[in-house]
Amino acid sequence: MCRPHLQFRQLARLSIALLGLALLVLLICRAGPSGVADQLKMVGWGLVLIVALGGISHLTKTIAWRLTFACDIRDLSFRRTFALRLVAEAIGSFGLPGQVLGETTRVYLLGSALPVADSISSVTLDRGLYIISAALVSITGIVTALFVLPLSERWRLYAFLFASALTLLLALIAIAFRRCWPVLSGAARVIGTLPWFKNWVAGKQSVIDSAENGLFSFYRETPKMFWASLTLNLACHAMAIVEVYLLLHFMGARTGLIKAFVLEAFTKLINVVGALNPGNFGTYEAGNMILTRLLGLAGGAGLTLGLCRRVRSLFWKAMGLLCLIVMSKLRVENAAKPMIERSQAQPGCATATVAASCRV
Repeated sequence: MCRPHLQFRQLARLSIALLGLALLVLLICRAGPSGVADQLKMVGWGLVLIVALGGISHLTKTIAWRLTFACDIRDLSFRRTFALRLVAEAIGSFGLPGQVLGETTRVYLLGSALPVADSISSVTLDRGLYIISAALVSITGIVTALFVLPLSERWRLYAFLFASALTLLLALIAIAFRRCWPVLSGAARVIGTLPWFKNWVAGKQSVIDSAENGLFSFYRETPKMFWASLTLNLACHAMAIVEVYLLLHFMGARTGLIKAFVLEAFTKLINVVGALNPGNFGTYEAGNMILTRLLGLAGGAGLTLGLCRRVRSLFWKAMGLLCLIVMSKLRVENAAKPMIERSQAQPGCATATVAASCRV
């Protein structure tokens, strides 16, 4: 990719992020900072419970991920995989490119302890199962909204069309798994015909083929693990629904779990749209305000809901960045150990190394 085009894309992402931040500030000003502060006080220490619930959700996602490994992972500690999941979530907050980079980082930091193909297939399968479970929640929630919410004919049509599109996509994914269609490897070969990606794909094609075979074998050979991982991902979405219910309850809104379920289902659609906005600032809060109004609540409640959930998200993303710094430092130290050991075993080499560093 040419440098001017890359710079243009980076400038576009920065501009979108700044516009999102400006939108967030505008929403707070229009809702009234004092009113938002009062609702945040109503949540109070309940925010600690929300943060803790987010941690439980990340732990559950980690268990679901560990079930997708086809190789022996007894030497891979749970603490390490939990930290890697937080790292991926932290990097993934920067829009769609960040999600791709986050998953790549997760594979890279797994290191040489596991085969690369197994690492790629497990990360791909873990992300895929999470997306499938999110789509299931969105479809069910949108269909429920058609019966629960007093939507206009236009909104009903939009909801029906979107639910139908998601259902068709899930059906195609299910057929692809059952019939072992080479979707990933086929797409890689098509991309490899492009001049910009030809050399890169040529070096990765064998790994992609191996990872895809790992996905299919996981579904065919270990169906119990497959469904257990999918169930755990659904449990994570259930925790998100409980999170919405608790926050609205703390603010004095008696919505019930059904409406909290509908709100969370539509929120996932906001996150899809917000993938174009690094950090999803502004668009996420605005979407929550629109959704709470559909539920018959004040827009300020939606803004406070979005801000509280963002605090929870930022806390665990900060933990992820901290894990990334620590793990990167340990990786550098481990890579330097053999060099130091060799220099200690050969004093002449050590002297030459020191002399060379002094000359530099």
